[in-house]
Amino acid sequence: MTTKADPTSPALDQQARMVEAILFAAVQPMSLRDLAARMPQGCDPAAAVTRLRATYQERGVVLERIGDAYAFRTAPDLSFLMQTETVDTRRLSRAAIETLAIIAYHQPVTRTEIEEVRGVALSRGTLDQLIEMEWVRVGRRRMTPGRPATYIVTEAFLDHFGLESARDLPGLAELRAAGLLESRPPADGLGLPLVGGDADPDIDPEELFEDE
Repeated sequence: MTTKADPTSPALDQQARMVEAILFAAVQPMSLRDLAARMPQGCDPAAAVTRLRATYQERGVVLERIGDAYAFRTAPDLSFLMQTETVDTRRLSRAAIETLAIIAYHQPVTRTEIEEVRGVALSRGTLDQLIEMEWVRVGRRRMTPGRPATYIVTEAFLDHFGLESARDLPGLAELRAAGLLESRPPADGLGLPLVGGDADPDIDPEELFEDE
């Protein structure tokens, strides 16, 4: 039976240093289970992470929770310093943005359900693109006829948008206040300006991926 370390003991400080070293060297967020597998037996990675988060609370980098994992990230109020390092390598199509939003707000969701919300057939390439970006992954299959696959957003998606979980996604009122949604009553249950019919006159064909 593992005994938790005393939060006031020097041993916990040493464990926090271990976690600090592991996370600085990690190329992706790590869960408590991942940390425990690398630390000596008897360590309490949860307590060490709590100690480390408090230590970095007012620093230039902070220890953030991303889903069930942890990673060091630039402090949110200093993110403007990194803007010159940002490279926009690809622009998502309207179809991809809508699909991503539906998955984020309705997950787990099937392909058929995505098509019902959008009102048009979904190109396979759209989902493939989001999966390739590692923003969407296949979830559990539904226990319904045909056992359709479901889709959910990934920790990489949460990390990119600075979210701890999908529950932290902005509400419709926040999106409208930011000018990201139309103020007219939503027709799709999301309040998203979705495509209707076979084409949308507001979409520039050059903005779409080839598969759309």
